[in-house]
Amino acid sequence: MTSKREQIFDRLTTKVKTLESATVKVYRNLDKPQKITSGGIIILRDGGGEEPEVLLSPLTYIYEHLVTVEIMVQNPDPAIRDSILDALLVSIGGVINANRTLDGLAEWIEARSPDFQEESIEGAASIRTATVLIMVRFFTTDPLN
Repeated sequence: MTSKREQIFDRLTTKVKTLESATVKVYRNLDKPQKITSGGIIILRDGGGEEPEVLLSPLTYIYEHLVTVEIMVQNPDPAIRDSILDALLVSIGGVINANRTLDGLAEWIEARSPDFQEESIEGAASIRTATVLIMVRFFTTDPLN
């Protein structure tokens, strides 16, 4: 049986994969991308959380888990690069807003503000990256489930 935590990660990945196209690719826990497609790539990482709140009767663990989403765009034109990155962020926000409970698996999900970085590549276009933490609040009766 798959843990509730894994079901949540799978469902969130599936929802974000609806943004995938010929130019946009979505991955889960990808080590390092070999190539950034023209529309960008989105990598969901399982992230981590804090110690759960515990209710004793009935025994319930309440987790707030932070999934890390990295969005990477590479284009020689900074305006195009920024525009593509912004469009991907808005699209991810739309996915979250459309289903804040991940079909009942979570109590609530919400994105935090993105953190932006720019990486210069010698002999190639710069990569613009946004890192977004998505908080997933869920209940379980077993901390390993």
